[in-house]
Amino acid sequence: MESPARVGSRKRPLEERRERQMKHRQQCAALGQEEAEVQRLEELLFGAEEQLSGRLEQGSSSFLEDDDDDEVRSVCSENSEGPRGRRRARTAVWEDEDDEQEEEVDMTLRSRRELKKSDAETKMSKQRLQQRLKEQFQKAMGGTPSWAEKEHRTSQKTADDEDEDEDEDLLRRTANFISTSDSLPRGVIRIKKCVNANSECVSEAQLTSVQFHPSAQIVMTAGLDHCVSLFQVDGKSNPKIQTVHLEKFPVRRAAFSADGEQIVATGMRNKLFYIYDMMEGRVIPVASVRGLREQRVSDFQVSPDGKFLLLSGSSGYLHLMTTKTREVVRSMKLNGSVCSAGFTADGNTIFSSSEDGEVFVWDVQSSRCVKKFTDEGCVRATSLCVSRDGRYLACGSQSGVVNIYSQSDCLQLAEPKPLKAVMNLLTSATSLSFNSTSEILAIGSRADDEACRLVHLPSFSVFSNFPQFRKKTIFRTQSLDFSPRSGFLSVANNKGAALLFRLLHYSDF
Repeated sequence: MESPARVGSRKRPLEERRERQMKHRQQCAALGQEEAEVQRLEELLFGAEEQLSGRLEQGSSSFLEDDDDDEVRSVCSENSEGPRGRRRARTAVWEDEDDEQEEEVDMTLRSRRELKKSDAETKMSKQRLQQRLKEQFQKAMGGTPSWAEKEHRTSQKTADDEDEDEDEDLLRRTANFISTSDSLPRGVIRIKKCVNANSECVSEAQLTSVQFHPSAQIVMTAGLDHCVSLFQVDGKSNPKIQTVHLEKFPVRRAAFSADGEQIVATGMRNKLFYIYDMMEGRVIPVASVRGLREQRVSDFQVSPDGKFLLLSGSSGYLHLMTTKTREVVRSMKLNGSVCSAGFTADGNTIFSSSEDGEVFVWDVQSSRCVKKFTDEGCVRATSLCVSRDGRYLACGSQSGVVNIYSQSDCLQLAEPKPLKAVMNLLTSATSLSFNSTSEILAIGSRADDEACRLVHLPSFSVFSNFPQFRKKTIFRTQSLDFSPRSGFLSVANNKGAALLFRLLHYSDF
């Protein structure tokens, strides 16, 4: 009989063998599972053996990649996210120390002072200055205009090219024109600043008159420098034609005759005036006029038919002088002092205003006052203008208000009411002028800088883009006039310059 110790020693080898067999089976199972996973991964990447052999038969070109693809792959890998979801930052190939130093602009210059919000802003970066200019422009225009949008820039370039072609075509023609154009839109006027009309001979003193020739492409300027100058209008250089110097005679007012062959100029101190005959190149001094008992003659108007000059005298007198014999044939008297006067388009009627604000209507043939009314709200009158087509009458006052009347109402109604009271000037309205189509009324004041506006008719609204916002270009308006077909506007100022603007809506001079 065996002892229990020998029986236990016999069981141990058996248990050890069984344990070894169990571990071997587990290892084999693990190896088989790993092989299955590897085979599955290969099928996912390359497909089955049959599919892989089919791809290889198609050629090796599908497995080759260009250098460009490598570059694309490298860029994509640079922009790809990292293992933790972060985008890998791209490193610059070259770093310049000067790039880190942002250039600053000096804000103490006079042209940039208005852009500062405080005195502490003595320096400003270019980007910030550009943003400040953009904000200022949008504030002036009431937002971003449509032409500044991206989708409109291409069409804008085409329109600008067409405008330049129109300008060149316009400046080749110098005759009287009869043409039609669409009505002028309100709100924003298409206008372009040109070289000053008298850029080749700027006046040394204040200008008092500017006027376009009635038929030729010529503009005339006159002022306190004793000179009357003529310039050809081309919008680019405006070459000087001639300058006439009047000895010791500062010009108060100068104007073309109706036929454009003569220039009449009156002075500041006495009743002497000059007539310059352009056809003969001769200056004719007129020391006295038969029937004129005045110590001084400063203002006058030319009748549309060219037969008369209406001389403004003292003590409320208006004198009608013939241009042929240079003698007074009729005189008219109004209450108070004469402020301004003007002929109607047919030349049969005269509108005149007194400094007290009363408007008198005269019949030229009989020299009788056929009507009188008070300019509404006017305490002291300063100017008067009659439209060329017989539609409107404009009366300016010292308060800056300009009343616009219908001429037919002024002739028919006992107390005509203004169609509109324009209140965009804060100082006295001293200059008024209608364009040829009566679509624009230009108003100005010699009492303040940039006091010049363009009024759209018949909406009676002021164009928002003239003059330029917060930029002095006009200064103090002394006189203004439109060209015969409204293609140009000229403004004479106190600096001796005759500013010239191209009105792009009108195709003729």
